[in-house]
Amino acid sequence: MWSVQVTHTHYILNLKDTRLPKTIGNKARRLRFLAEQGFTIPLTYVCTWDAYEEYLTHNLLILETIKNELLKVMDLHRSYAIRSSANIEDGSHYSFAGQFKTVLNVRGIDTIIHAIETIWSSTGSEAVHTYLKKSGVDYRELKMGVIIQEMVVPSVSGVSFSRNPVTGMDEIIVEAVHGSGENFLQNGTTPERWINKWGQWMLKPDNGSIALTLIEEVVAKTKEISHTYGSDIDLEWVYDGTAVNWVQLREITSLKNAGLYSNQFSREVFPGIIKPLIWSTNVPIVCGAWAKLFTELIGKNDIDPNSLAKSFYYRAYFNMGTIGKIFKALGLPRNTIELLLEVTYENAEKPSFKPTRRTLLLLPRIVHFILDKMAFERKLSSFFTTIKPLYQSFSLDQLSNLSPHAIITTIEQLYKLNEKTAYHYIITFLLMGLYNGILKSQLKKRGVDFEQFDLTRGMEAFGRFDPNVSLHSLHHKYSELDPTTRETISISSFAQFLKLREIDDFQQEVIRFIQQFGHLSNSGNDFSSVPWRETPEVVIKMMVNYTQPEDKATTKLSFEDLPLSSLQRCILGPLYRRARRFRLYREEMSFLYTFGYGLFRVYFLALGDYLVSRGFVGNREDIFYLYFDEVKDIVSKDSFKDYKNLIDARKREIEDYQEITLPSTIYGDQPPPLRAHTGNTLQGIPTSKGYYQGRARVLKGIQDLSKVKEGDVLIIPYSDVGLTPLFGKAGAIIAESGGFLSHSSIIAREYGIPAIVSVPGACQLKDDTMVTVDGYRGEIIIHESSEK
Repeated sequence: MWSVQVTHTHYILNLKDTRLPKTIGNKARRLRFLAEQGFTIPLTYVCTWDAYEEYLTHNLLILETIKNELLKVMDLHRSYAIRSSANIEDGSHYSFAGQFKTVLNVRGIDTIIHAIETIWSSTGSEAVHTYLKKSGVDYRELKMGVIIQEMVVPSVSGVSFSRNPVTGMDEIIVEAVHGSGENFLQNGTTPERWINKWGQWMLKPDNGSIALTLIEEVVAKTKEISHTYGSDIDLEWVYDGTAVNWVQLREITSLKNAGLYSNQFSREVFPGIIKPLIWSTNVPIVCGAWAKLFTELIGKNDIDPNSLAKSFYYRAYFNMGTIGKIFKALGLPRNTIELLLEVTYENAEKPSFKPTRRTLLLLPRIVHFILDKMAFERKLSSFFTTIKPLYQSFSLDQLSNLSPHAIITTIEQLYKLNEKTAYHYIITFLLMGLYNGILKSQLKKRGVDFEQFDLTRGMEAFGRFDPNVSLHSLHHKYSELDPTTRETISISSFAQFLKLREIDDFQQEVIRFIQQFGHLSNSGNDFSSVPWRETPEVVIKMMVNYTQPEDKATTKLSFEDLPLSSLQRCILGPLYRRARRFRLYREEMSFLYTFGYGLFRVYFLALGDYLVSRGFVGNREDIFYLYFDEVKDIVSKDSFKDYKNLIDARKREIEDYQEITLPSTIYGDQPPPLRAHTGNTLQGIPTSKGYYQGRARVLKGIQDLSKVKEGDVLIIPYSDVGLTPLFGKAGAIIAESGGFLSHSSIIAREYGIPAIVSVPGACQLKDDTMVTVDGYRGEIIIHESSEK
């Protein structure tokens, strides 16, 4: 029997009523929020989901009750939009956008009642049930309120997003059409589109027909609504020719767990292709050191060091989502990541940082962290004294006596030691950048260009870590030998060189050089790269072909040359001396880490010999194509798998991926589609200013030194200290990877030659191609290719 008590309950409520129950639904509550905050919305009523529940019990009297309530409050001469407002709709995890019916331009009481029934009935559609199942929501939990909203006669309709819903970038996107929003929601009309980032237009339509002043208002209000609401949102709006009316607000749910990866920082430490064994050894060491540093800063956390980086096509990308969590833990704003990733836009309203409650709570820890690192210099001396003997304790002479299990144990001990060194290296690197940056700023205030300032003049200690100093000395002594001996040396193997007579002192000098610098290679971060000590002929070649770079230091200002008063010199002196010391510390720490990290190669090759003897791999260097866990699994279980085919497959992949071009930022966790570079220009990041035109010379490593001609534009996949002897003849440097603090950038600035780094596809150029290097805009113009 039908209930007769329903007429005593109010089902129809004005959204501006002082007290509203939760039974109005999420969409109505968000409209209520807009109204309370002073944003314009159309006159809106809502039918609570209590009526829907009555309807489900087949109480058709509820329709008469609703009709009577509507007749008391509504102007039936107006048209209305009838929309859903379910309890599960527009939530923080699922939006249910477009799943329920919307009926527009409804006029007349019976038509309104029918539209309400239509929306109630839409809860039973197959599409809604599929969405509910996918979302893990029980159909019995669904409760449906209904919005009855006065139609606004639309001059322009549109949507706006407070953040890019696809990439997660901090930019406001607006799409709009003339007339009703149905034109692009249902009729397929292509809307005009705008993207505004930090006050600057990144995209706007050519010859747009919608007034930019209207879009500027929408952008400003979208930003204001998002800030007030406290979340990223998308909005639907209608412009009636006089005012913008906001008709819907929902959270952007597509940003949940959205992946964002960047190689802007990883290319400084993980350049180029990374083989599996190097990835599974080096990346955890470096990421573990970073995780330790972050933990000191924010306290106990659940950061997995292995989640800080991800491999795409055997190249390293940092997980900016994980790093974003760290920034969030520090109370930093949501756009901190983009401030690190994005180039600062001209005339852009750069987001400001305001300390949050979280920041203030962490303030004692942050202050302690800063004070501790400011006193870090005292710890470095002790660290160097302690760590060097520990590295020396890894006796390579006894390697042949170790079992495979003992080698694994030794590698794990070396891993822990290298993680400590990596931690100290990172801090030293950051402090060097800090002190150099402060000094640069102070000199700029006094009219001194930092690039014209010689920070390291007179620091002979650099010779202990810079092979160029010793190479210069060796080349000088080589030049003093008689012509016949020089000619013999230039064509001799290293074994033949050692057998030459009457040059004992010179031979001992070369041996000492190899003992000191023999651990260097084309890449200090890739222990599969053959070090100089294993190919001493490379040292002979470097010595014979060494060219002393033009001494540009004499044209630079020393600290003593600066036009400073006694007081200014007294103030800047301590900062200048500390910047010098940390530049030296950085070189020493890099040299030490490269030495310790290079020890991995010896132990892994010994394991490679074992794998060859057991038939798991074809040759010892195949071990570099296995992950460390796979190597340990082989040693511990000694079980045979088809590792040879696995290694061959990985070799083919790496060969195929050598020349591909990848974006600096990758959105999502899936590898981006592969594409090759085309066109007559290349673009990168300029890190040393100047212009230069010359012939391209593509180099894969120090072994290509003999290819270089005076004034060539050197094109390299990446730069490490082991490649710096090449720069003496260069007119300009182009690197496929790197940043402002990569070796190629630092050395190029010191040599006064232009450099452009992070240039996708640069190594695909042919030798002798004529190129122009613009060290200001980061552009390489390709003129023509010489036929050989």
